[in-house]
Amino acid sequence: MKKVLAVLLIFIFNGIFTISPAFAENVMFNVETKKVHKVSCPHAQKCTKNCIKIDRKDAYHQGGKPCKTCGG
Repeated sequence: MKKVLAVLLIFIFNGIFTISPAFAENVMFNVETKKVHKVSCPHAQKCTKNCIKIDRKDAYHQGGKPCKTCGG
């Protein structure tokens, strides 16, 4: 029983601490509204003043919220 639990815990922690390819990409982050947009999003293309291009995980670590149009 302990071995099964140990194996399950290894799989769970391995899944949590592994960076998925979906998070390893650049996004447009509006520093004022905290919205995260995909680079191809129409809202990101219109945003010029407050948007910066950063890594997705960094945007969410800074309190980013996904765009309702593209899902950030």
